[in-house]
Amino acid sequence: MAEDNDKEASMLDLVIRDGLVVDGSGLPGRRGDVGIRDGRIVSVGGRAGEARRTLDATGKVVAPGFIDPHTHYDAQLCFDPYAFPALEHGVTTVVPGNCSLSLAPLRADQRPAFSRMFRLIEEMPEAAFDAGVDWRWGEGFGAWLDALSEDLALNVAPLVGHSVLRMYVMGPDAQERTATAEEIAAMADALRACLDAGAVGMSTSFVDVDDSYRPVPSRWAGPEELDALAAVLGERDRILQIVHEFFDADLTIARVEQLAELSLRHQITTTLSPLFHNSTTPDAVPRVMEAVAAARARGAAVWPQAQTRPIDISFTLDQRSLMLLTMPGWWKVASIADHAEKVTAIGERRDALIAEMDALAQRPGRGRGAGDFTVREVVHERNADLVGRTIADIADERGCTHGEAVVDLVLDEDLGTWFIRASVGHDDSAFVGELLADPLVHVGASDGGAHVGSFSTFGDTGYLFSEFVRGNGSLTLEQAVKKITLDPATIWGLDGRGLLAPGNAADVVVFDAERIGRGPEIASDDFPGEGIRWIRRQEGIDAVVVNGEVSWTAQDGYVADARAGVIATR
Repeated sequence: MAEDNDKEASMLDLVIRDGLVVDGSGLPGRRGDVGIRDGRIVSVGGRAGEARRTLDATGKVVAPGFIDPHTHYDAQLCFDPYAFPALEHGVTTVVPGNCSLSLAPLRADQRPAFSRMFRLIEEMPEAAFDAGVDWRWGEGFGAWLDALSEDLALNVAPLVGHSVLRMYVMGPDAQERTATAEEIAAMADALRACLDAGAVGMSTSFVDVDDSYRPVPSRWAGPEELDALAAVLGERDRILQIVHEFFDADLTIARVEQLAELSLRHQITTTLSPLFHNSTTPDAVPRVMEAVAAARARGAAVWPQAQTRPIDISFTLDQRSLMLLTMPGWWKVASIADHAEKVTAIGERRDALIAEMDALAQRPGRGRGAGDFTVREVVHERNADLVGRTIADIADERGCTHGEAVVDLVLDEDLGTWFIRASVGHDDSAFVGELLADPLVHVGASDGGAHVGSFSTFGDTGYLFSEFVRGNGSLTLEQAVKKITLDPATIWGLDGRGLLAPGNAADVVVFDAERIGRGPEIASDDFPGEGIRWIRRQEGIDAVVVNGEVSWTAQDGYVADARAGVIATR
């Protein structure tokens, strides 16, 4: 009886057997087992003992769970504990609250203005946001995390948004002026409270606007305000994230230098995202990286984030889209809430809208402008032959301008046509591969959970392996794993994660190194309310373990009662 009890007490909860263990350190993988008990790794390598459950990883890679450092799952996690389909891609920890926006701290009367801002900037459907975000936690940041932690299937390391801190302290004046010394002190106190409640750091934005084209609150901050808040981050050894003027190399370099000064003055880690390569400005990224290297040489911690995937943007003229931001006439029309009024407005403003769209081709770096739009989906069968064709091709066939071809088609289809502009940038695989392999570059900027009607933000991790390990060999298997496990865990201060080592959290992904990738971009209607979003399903993932609990497998899919996720900063 005593022997049976001892055996039961020593038994592991889970063993992942006979896989190639790529532990996240960057060192060569080795064949062996990973033993797990009570949500923690207890052994790595060798032959593990008996377990209540065993996963056979023969012929597969066993790695730490992937960490996505730039997401906007703030709203989605309120109604979807899996952040579907992030989990099946091997992502076990996410960082929401980027770009100055988080769901707390926020006063009740500020929710409508914030919601409009979030939905616009992150392209979250209004119906999904309003149905999914119930504000059950009240106003505080800690209360929001308490509410999230009750129903999580993956780990969350949240940022608190600078814009939200300003709104909380200053009210409507947050978008009118700089803060007083007293208001800055109040923001610093609020930030301390958020950090102590579990915020991994603070995010700010230098580029975003609200639905009235007004700068978001964080852009009204003076340098003394950001410095004071960075000082608080230094007190708690927390990170500062910014979204910078990524479209302008000179402004980006200025932000790198600004972050370097803040990093050195307050001894904090900083990160800016995104860093994109564009063939029309081939020297931009090299110049930015020179500035990053100079900052690093001074001892500053400045991490540029680069995504793995090329930039493809899908859109329909029935809703606001990134593609319309630089066309004010189209933006105003797409912003009309009533569908019938929107259709009428396009007909009434037809000539002006056509001229605005035709003018796209005259802008630097825009190629053929609207001519580069490709018809992705149509409503009517009579237009099925247009799918896959460019607007330039269709316009040539019809003897009209690009703008006329677009307007005629969307009116014929009651605005239901979907277009895609593929390879907008970041599509030079050799260049991007070299960038991702740079030890000074942080793999991130996925925007997971945002821009759901413009592109799929899922599968960046799989694409890292399919394109830059198997494809062009920019990174080894071990280097690629480290880039999305131990590197982000270290940069973001997520102790005990990102490395398969005894005592660490048992976040594990099992995958086929020859198959891991991302599926095709497909439409999904899984969000609350009407409409679709674009997603990609996993390829080559075998199993995902979160804090020792098997939460997804290729055989069974999502485990219905898997709720092992935690607030990773608590």
